[in-house]
Amino acid sequence: MTIEKIETFILKDKLSSSFYFSQWEYSERCICVVKITASNGQYGWGEGYGPAPILKAGVDFLKNHIIGKNPLENEVIWNHLYRKTLDYARRGVLVASISAIDIALWDLKGKILNLPVSTLLGGAFRDKIKPYATGLYFMDPDNPTKHFKEEAESYVKQGFKAIKMKVGLGIEEDYKNIKKVREIIGDDIQLMVDSNHAYSLREATILANKIEPFNIGWFEEPISPEFYKQYKELRGKTSIPISGGECEYLRFGFHQLFQNNSVDIVQPDICAAGGLTEAKRIAALASTYGVDVVPHTWGTAIGIHVALHFIANLELIPGRMKTPDFLIEYDQTENGLRERLTYPKIEMVDGMIEVPKRPGLGIEVDEDVLMEYALSDAEINVL
Repeated sequence: MTIEKIETFILKDKLSSSFYFSQWEYSERCICVVKITASNGQYGWGEGYGPAPILKAGVDFLKNHIIGKNPLENEVIWNHLYRKTLDYARRGVLVASISAIDIALWDLKGKILNLPVSTLLGGAFRDKIKPYATGLYFMDPDNPTKHFKEEAESYVKQGFKAIKMKVGLGIEEDYKNIKKVREIIGDDIQLMVDSNHAYSLREATILANKIEPFNIGWFEEPISPEFYKQYKELRGKTSIPISGGECEYLRFGFHQLFQNNSVDIVQPDICAAGGLTEAKRIAALASTYGVDVVPHTWGTAIGIHVALHFIANLELIPGRMKTPDFLIEYDQTENGLRERLTYPKIEMVDGMIEVPKRPGLGIEVDEDVLMEYALSDAEINVL
């Protein structure tokens, strides 16, 4: 059996209304997904995190290196692609292209062997994962938080046991908004904050100290991901756990975070950092430093299912007396690609999502929906 065909699709969904975070505006979803077909007709799906046209170009560049190879030898394929790109792509979007290919191969391998990806990773330590709702973005530039009350209340009604909100509007405004959300959701629901590296070390320290009374689960990307030692310094100035890593690549990049004691919680994006093959290595490295792993997710339900299988396989950190919550990010902003592209649909029951037990990632792509969102070559050329 060999890899016969690799296809890339750029999917675009125009949002009904824009939303904002501390850095940029989102007015559309644009995601690159990959389909790898074997000579026996079976196929697997993957996706990459990053600018979709560049990801597609990366996959198109790489695919000729793996056509004809055995899809079951996914680590050999990963290493071949890594060595082919080492001189000019140790970080960034080409690594995300490798990630998309790698994920599709894991899905394909699971289907060929009739096993779920979690089993291929070594087994599932847990069969349910707690999702946290990522939301409370800024919807109106003139009144960024006017929707916060209704949105936060909706997450409570849906049964979420954890919520992550956006910050980065300024120290005083962030403080007021965090206080407001904590009052709305009560004390029994976990609350995390994410500034998307909006602050300097001094500003992040001030904000962290002000919001400590609100029992914050973590402060995500408080400062630029470039400043490893400043992350460490911030950790020493607050009791709030510090998280980051969605902008990091490969085990070598994450080693910089660990060597510098930069984070309490590391957040690799599996669709960018090297795929499942490398995420497994990153998790092992995190364990040696006693750092918890909560992967970042953003995109379609393909990426969410990748994270479900990965989290199911995470080991406890040695010496832990109490089993921690194993969390999965579940973005709640408008996303037709996440809701319509794949089936079965994701279901949250009693605040938990089950790890799929079906072969591969446990989902199928509705190719009619795929083509509804897919851009033509002419449309891609003007992106």
